[in-house]
Amino acid sequence: MTAYVIAHLQEAAPHPEIAEYIERIPATFEPYGGRFLVHGTAHEVKEGSWPGHVVMIGFPGTAEARAWWDSPAYRAIAPLRSRHIAGDIVLVDGVPEDYDPAATARALREALPAE
Repeated sequence: MTAYVIAHLQEAAPHPEIAEYIERIPATFEPYGGRFLVHGTAHEVKEGSWPGHVVMIGFPGTAEARAWWDSPAYRAIAPLRSRHIAGDIVLVDGVPEDYDPAATARALREALPAE
């Protein structure tokens, strides 16, 4: 099942280390089947607030996403970003092609206390 690494990154002043990070990151996730799905694009906030930027990388599965995150190649360049850009990064599984949100709603209703 596809897995995603999603980053909500705050605004940052331009810095040579950030440019280097962006140049080097694709080579770190390519061995794990990763690719940018969202990067350097504008977003439109529809509810709440979301200052900063969104980055999303897709991987074939959770194992590949974790292996990329923990890889020596990525760990070597991560400080180039983290020294200059604050943010939150999560790894999340996608849903299978046959995902049925009605089943999730049923399970939620079954968990509700009886009236």
